[in-house]
Amino acid sequence: MKLYAGIDLHSNNSVVVVIDEARNEQFRRKVPNDINYITEILSPYKAMLQGIVVESTYNWYWLVDGLMEADFKVHLANTAAIQQYSGLKYTDDNSDAHWLAELLRLNILPEGYIYPKEQRVIRDLMRKRMQLVQQRTLNILSIQGLYARHLNRSLKGDKIKKLTTEQIGLDFEMHVSLAVKSNLAVINCVEEQIDILEKTLKRAVCLTPAFTQLTSIDGIGLILALTIMLETGEINRFKTVGDYASYCRCIGGAKYSNGKKKGRSNSKNGNKFLSWAFTEAAHYGIRYNTTIKKYYQRKLAKTNKIIAIKTVAHKLSRACFYVLRDNVPFEVEKAFM
Repeated sequence: MKLYAGIDLHSNNSVVVVIDEARNEQFRRKVPNDINYITEILSPYKAMLQGIVVESTYNWYWLVDGLMEADFKVHLANTAAIQQYSGLKYTDDNSDAHWLAELLRLNILPEGYIYPKEQRVIRDLMRKRMQLVQQRTLNILSIQGLYARHLNRSLKGDKIKKLTTEQIGLDFEMHVSLAVKSNLAVINCVEEQIDILEKTLKRAVCLTPAFTQLTSIDGIGLILALTIMLETGEINRFKTVGDYASYCRCIGGAKYSNGKKKGRSNSKNGNKFLSWAFTEAAHYGIRYNTTIKKYYQRKLAKTNKIIAIKTVAHKLSRACFYVLRDNVPFEVEKAFM
């Protein structure tokens, strides 16, 4: 007899449901989030289990890793792509866990990618660096706003990083000066941590042969190349270039019927970190490559700056897909015809 399991995962407990081929529940229990206990209660069904479905929630790492180490076949459910059966009048954790197992039984489960554990920790460290970079930018913008409001002066980021406490004291009265000094202290602290993370990342991971071609693309340096490599994973998991561009959030969501646009779909489905990486690469590419700059200027003449930048990012994501899949050098004229 074939069995299928679904686990509705929460912060402090989970609901485990095991069903058979006739949809009959063989087991159902609300359990604490203890991997040893969960593997123990599932052990009697191990030989017949075709798979265990776990929700892709914020805290799935420990559960998926623990089940895989116990030799269970695990599927990570893509919760953004799952729709509950609309005919249900009442739903709860039990029905949610049952529905996950049912999707696996019907072979229609939208699955997420289970990133290898060893590489996942490095990827998450890269994400932490990105978070710190965003916090640095937030504080720089705050200082720029204070100078604009109080002194009608425009300061670039490089000049802000060189500010001294003496200079700030001369520019502002006491309370505003304290606000600027607070922002500057945070910037200095964050930059120190960013430097530590970058050195650690460069020691811990290097570009694989398939990804070394990325650095030949104008606008993609070592850090962006590492980000793209760690966030992409195995390029062969994407069947088409459109799938990869969509995963990078470089394709807008839209619904069409009879040739007419009827609305927008969820354009935020995908990887926000790859979206950031290719947007950054677009900005640098426009700055350092004349072909990319001319393409951007043509688009800018027809639309606004945000869409024009995103169009360049879309082109770069498509080019990177072929560079990675076919292990070929980047041809800017071919990518930006």
